[in-house]
Amino acid sequence: MKSRLLWRSLLSSTPNAQLKTTAQRGLWRPCDFLNARCYSTPTNAIHEKPYYVTTPIFYVNAAPHIGHLYTLILTDVLKRWQVLQGRKAILCTGTDEHGMKVCGNHERNYQEILKASKIERAASEAGQDVRAFCDQNYKSFEVRHSVDLKEQLEYADPLKVLAQRANIDNDHFIRTSEPDHRFAVQHFWLMLKERGYIYTSKHEGWYAVSDETFYPASGVQLNLEPSTGRKFMASVETGKEVEWTSENNYHFRLSAFKNRLLEYYASNPKFVVPATRMNDVVQAVTAGLDDLSISRPVERLSWGIPVPDDETQTIYVWLDALINYLTKANYPFQLPGKEDAAGWPADCQVIGKDIVRFHCIYWPAFLMALDLPLPYQVLTHAHWTLSHQKMSKSTGNVVNPFFALDRFGVETMRYYLIYDGGIRDDADYENSYIIKRYRKGLQGGLGNLASRIVRGKGWSVKKSVEQAVAGKAPAEGSLAETHRILLMSLPGQVTAKFEALDSGAALKEIMNAVYATNRYMQHTQPWDLVGNPQELENLNSIIYLCAESLRICGILLQPYMPDTMKRLLDMLGVASEARKYENTLLGSDLSYGKPTIELGRGTQGVLFPPLRSHS
Repeated sequence: MKSRLLWRSLLSSTPNAQLKTTAQRGLWRPCDFLNARCYSTPTNAIHEKPYYVTTPIFYVNAAPHIGHLYTLILTDVLKRWQVLQGRKAILCTGTDEHGMKVCGNHERNYQEILKASKIERAASEAGQDVRAFCDQNYKSFEVRHSVDLKEQLEYADPLKVLAQRANIDNDHFIRTSEPDHRFAVQHFWLMLKERGYIYTSKHEGWYAVSDETFYPASGVQLNLEPSTGRKFMASVETGKEVEWTSENNYHFRLSAFKNRLLEYYASNPKFVVPATRMNDVVQAVTAGLDDLSISRPVERLSWGIPVPDDETQTIYVWLDALINYLTKANYPFQLPGKEDAAGWPADCQVIGKDIVRFHCIYWPAFLMALDLPLPYQVLTHAHWTLSHQKMSKSTGNVVNPFFALDRFGVETMRYYLIYDGGIRDDADYENSYIIKRYRKGLQGGLGNLASRIVRGKGWSVKKSVEQAVAGKAPAEGSLAETHRILLMSLPGQVTAKFEALDSGAALKEIMNAVYATNRYMQHTQPWDLVGNPQELENLNSIIYLCAESLRICGILLQPYMPDTMKRLLDMLGVASEARKYENTLLGSDLSYGKPTIELGRGTQGVLFPPLRSHS
């Protein structure tokens, strides 16, 4: 009864515009938030759930780095793969604007700043009001098509601009400071409390502002700062400074979920990818779970979402942040029987390896507490290093993603980061590696094959397709048969890699087919057959098999390099409606061959021209 009264109070404090928007969507009904079990009812609806994939939400306390770009592209490729297969897909990304990283008063002394949030602190160092700081920084991830990049960076949040620059096809961009998210978080809190999973207690421990989390005594150590000689306590895991904190706050009964979590992991052994991190999660939970502090006193953390029935406390940033995935899936306003219409449960949540504990232990426990469905899989990727050293803003050992995109191009960076990026093991970032991948894979591999086929002298792709339609003399010999088998098996092999959430391995399968086609063409040497009437059918057969390789690979590469592959398929004359996964069957398209764009001459019109800088 008390929770219902609190909800009425919460509704009365919710902006009318928000409630009006919700009502217009046909999603708001009072019973949906008064009945805690209303939205966890299993659905028997005949509609297909959209594929829902998410990135973590990124802190706005600092500029984006290459790791942000990698996560965005990795997630985008997974979404585009689903769209290629004809499934509706939703990608959610955004910024985390709460917590101890962002706000603070720039006049505070060092000890006072230690107590500020990461966002408060960043705002303090910038000499800005917290809201103004968040408004400025969130926009760099924003998509704005009406202005150029320089103007965007001056006006906007680097993270949103980064998403636009990298051609990320996101459907949602959430800010945790938005009213609908605050509503979802406070609802979630009240449901946890109503079910008895929240209690008050004194909490003591080592707290890291940078990590926004408490560490046990076994998880901290004494560190020395070489440049100043200052000694400080730091997290063993991350090296970030910690402070001893003693305060009264709210706790979540995480320990109550140990057995349920272990049972779920056993029943879903691929919940966490790769398997090595699944094993780490199981070991951590098996060792035991302590209850989790889920609020901070408002005098220590003011920039966040207030506990709905206690204005002296602010909701713990990670509980707040994790709920963003539900917010954009219309929580808590899902219609009964159609709870999954907006995507939840997520099919895949993409995160970095440093936040596995929060997404693979805390998050499932929170969801279990409310009988909400868990995400199907969590893809945890490794980090990027520079000169084999961990990237760090404090040492300047970082890569600016905007500079990389400007220097090498968007599609080159999408290709390189997926090709070389690590899932299990860290990958080392190096400009020379990008150039090497470009020259071998894109310029010398795919680009060379495209130029040979569509701009070759002495043959016509259209005529080779017409000959195939007429059923005349397919290319003969063991080389041709081997290549046909490769092309017939390629879509299935790529699909298997994507089902394992390994888009990098899938990319390598496609590129191996490109290299094999170049080798086939080199061995058959069709240019030697030009002008010989007796070899015309053989010539067309060779060109057709090579053109089919290019067409199939071009379709499969669309999730990685959508703009360049559009141009390639235009060069081949493939109809826009014939660029789906179902069209990757060898011989399934009998109408292409006439370019729909100008092919150009020389370096003009080639898919992958020389890089502007090879240094």
